[in-house]
Amino acid sequence: MSDLFFYLFAALTAGSALAVVLTKNTVASALSLLVSLVGVAALFVLLDAFLLAALMVFVYAGAVVALFLFIVMLLDSHGGDRKPFKKATIVAGSFAFVLLVLGLATFAKKGAQEAIAYDTPSAAVPVGASLRAYGEQLFTTYLLPVQIVGFLLLIAMLGVIVLSKKFEGLEDVK
Repeated sequence: MSDLFFYLFAALTAGSALAVVLTKNTVASALSLLVSLVGVAALFVLLDAFLLAALMVFVYAGAVVALFLFIVMLLDSHGGDRKPFKKATIVAGSFAFVLLVLGLATFAKKGAQEAIAYDTPSAAVPVGASLRAYGEQLFTTYLLPVQIVGFLLLIAMLGVIVLSKKFEGLEDVK
């Protein structure tokens, strides 16, 4: 039964994450992000990580999505003509994307090699067992991923601002 819930929530999460990227309406995209984050929280519940699930719902699904919706509605992303991206911007964005994919592939390969090297299970305390164990893991082992997620959220917010900015009257400024 737990496998069925896993596949259901995984499909919900992946489908709504795909809708975040493919939806042209920014409000609908932010709401799809909300559904995706709730799906991730449900996956954490299936892993018995209730604290992570609650944090995911309260912090990310509550505060961050509300902030994104506020920014999108504040900047009125539906009006005004937009200046097309320059070729240098497209090249820089593509280069950054390639670096991101290579970095993720490197981390995945390193993780797979470490998983093969440690084939015997250890008797460590589960991460979600206590708040103290979770805090120690968060600020020691998982400090870099937490920082990366923070920077990705900052970049996403800046991207919303840049994409929502109106470029009216630029023809006169040359």
